[in-house]
Order: sequence, then structure tokens, then C-alpha cells
Amino acid sequence: MPKILIVDDEEKIRGLIKKYALYEHMEADEASNGYEAIEAVQKNHYDCIIMDIMMPYCDGYTATKRIREFSDTPILMLSAKGEEYDRIHGFEMDIDDYVVKPFSMQELMMRIKAILKRTQNAQKNTFTYKGLVVNYSAHTVEIDGERAHLSPKEYDLLTYLIKNKNIALSREQCISVVWGYDFFGDDRTLDTHIKTLRKNLKEYADCIVTVRGVGYRFETE
Repeated sequence: MPKILIVDDEEKIRGLIKKYALYEHMEADEASNGYEAIEAVQKNHYDCIIMDIMMPYCDGYTATKRIREFSDTPILMLSAKGEEYDRIHGFEMDIDDYVVKPFSMQELMMRIKAILKRTQNAQKNTFTYKGLVVNYSAHTVEIDGERAHLSPKEYDLLTYLIKNKNIALSREQCISVVWGYDFFGDDRTLDTHIKTLRKNLKEYADCIVTVRGVGYRFETE
């Protein structure tokens, strides 16, 4: 069940959004200002944040800027301001959508669900483990924000291990999938690629575990 955070200083608005969210089978937490929102995102996982702009103590822009320092959780911004500048300023801060008050609750729910759907589709095309990010669509691997330069076979080997993570894969399975059934080499070719792959994965090298007498396993905590 998706979990959202509703950030607004008006209790009635928070309550109304939460009521509709529950009806749409979403869990919902509330925060009455930006400080509470930052604290909540630090402690909990949310699939989407609904962020009002005009709030006391800490406004939506300030909270969004702070949250973006440690989280890429989608943010839908609410505001009584409808000027183009305000919308552009919000998108420059990497928000995902913008709704001007007053708004239709049905439209708001549709926008939230659209964000959730985009996020879910993006997650299907990527694998993330701490600072290791594999983008299957782009065929890229990043480690703590930096591109890792893998050979095509190293990439294919890594993605095969990841897609079967926590499962011991035999040497024969790895060779047949990555090199093909007509491969005429030996196990040393696989071992050499594993060694180089571990080197390229840096601090994530230990994720590739040698299973004695069997082959290899990609292991996550």
C-alpha cells in the first residue's frame, strides 16, 4: 500500500486529503509545517509528499530544498499562488507536480496516482542498493553518483547476478546465459570477469559472493 505525507498548516485540508487518500487505499501521515515534514521524511519512507508552500516556521520551498539534500521522494506542491514564477521556482527545486488552490480532490488523487505509477515504472527499470544504481534501460551502472565503466560482458554478468540476487548460480548457468551455449572457453574466463567486476564495483565488491563448489551469488543485506 503506498504511503504519502500530507504537509499543510490547515488541519481541515490535511484531514480531507487524508480521507480521500485512505479511500484510494493509501496510507497517510500528516505534518503541519516544513520542520515536521523534514523530520518525518528522515524517519520514514514515503512514496509521495504533498507539500503546501505557505506555512509558518518553515515554508514548503525551504522544506523541499532540505528534503532534496537527502531524499528523491516525489513531491507534489500545493499553493494558493498560481503565478508562473512560483510554478517554475517549484520545478527548479525538483518537484514532480504543482496544484493551485482551490483544487478538486478527485484531480489531486489522480495526480498522486500518476506520480506513483511513474515511480513504480522507473523502479522496474532500475536496481538500487545503497549507492549502487543499475539502470537497465540505459545500460548504466553508477556507484555513489559516479559512472562505473564496465565491459559489455561485465554488465551482462552483473545484471544476471542481480536479477537472481540471493540465489546461488552455478558456473555453467553464468557462462551459458552471459556467453551463450556455444562458448568454448573454460571457467577461468568467468573467474577473470568476476575479479574485474568486483574491482569495478569498489565498496560493493563483497556483494558478489563465491559459493564454493557451485559458482557465485549476488547478496544484499
